[in-house]
Amino acid sequence: MKIYIDGEYYDKADAKVSVFDHGVLYGDGVFEGIRAYNGRVFRLEDHLSRLQDSANSILLKLPLPIKDIEKAILDTVRANGLKDAYIRLVVTRGVGDLGLDMRKCRSGATLFIIADKIELYPDEFYEKGLTLVTSTIRQKGLDQVTPSVKSLNYLANIMARAEATAAGAQEAIMLNAQGHVSECSGDNIFFIKKGKIFTPPTSAGILVGVTRQVVLELCSEKLGIKVVERNFPRYDLYSADEVFLTGTGAEVIAAVKIDGRSIGKAVAGPLTRQLIKCFREYARSHGTPVYEEAKVK
Repeated sequence: MKIYIDGEYYDKADAKVSVFDHGVLYGDGVFEGIRAYNGRVFRLEDHLSRLQDSANSILLKLPLPIKDIEKAILDTVRANGLKDAYIRLVVTRGVGDLGLDMRKCRSGATLFIIADKIELYPDEFYEKGLTLVTSTIRQKGLDQVTPSVKSLNYLANIMARAEATAAGAQEAIMLNAQGHVSECSGDNIFFIKKGKIFTPPTSAGILVGVTRQVVLELCSEKLGIKVVERNFPRYDLYSADEVFLTGTGAEVIAAVKIDGRSIGKAVAGPLTRQLIKCFREYARSHGTPVYEEAKVK
């Protein structure tokens, strides 16, 4: 495995950042999780746009122009000989001192890229679905560091996922301060009722997921269904015909049990299965080519 750090490639065992990096000391940085399918990096422009927005929000100057970061991502996938990959792009504040003052990070931002394989859930979970529980940890409010910033500080999400694991579930639902469903610890959430699809709005305190946006487009263009974005309580999930999650790692996957309640027939429902199929077909035929042969397909 070759890992990119600030313009150089390192073997996995030698890939290191300073213990004085503010990303290590304070979670001071931003990241993106990106997928490559069939020799193409999926929705790369969308991911880099969100990275830029996140960086702007926390007053972090990216160390390279976006076009150069794009090239570094493609080069890293190529250096590892991957056609299907998970790419982790991380930008930290860089090396500073033990204080909070970002002005002390005089060397500028650190950028590193990892390209590897990923299987977030085994194949059988896309048939039988996931079990979810509601976390006791509330989503950050919009008056705080908004969840729209994909920052390195993921402690709330990690603790929510730990609650799910302790309960024997695969994912945790996070509510916002008003008690509305926000998102899961690592995924956006949707539910289906009487052929209509619903998902929380951005005002509910969610990360505006790239896969979420693709699903909104597929629902409209392929299935002829407009997704309704509105606030809703857990009751709407409990009484739904189908529930599914979206995310770069998970792609599209059903949730069939929530807080001990079976959803629908307790297996991936027909509309969710259709979306899984649509998404996989779309993802494998769209994206920024990594290799020359992918450009002509």
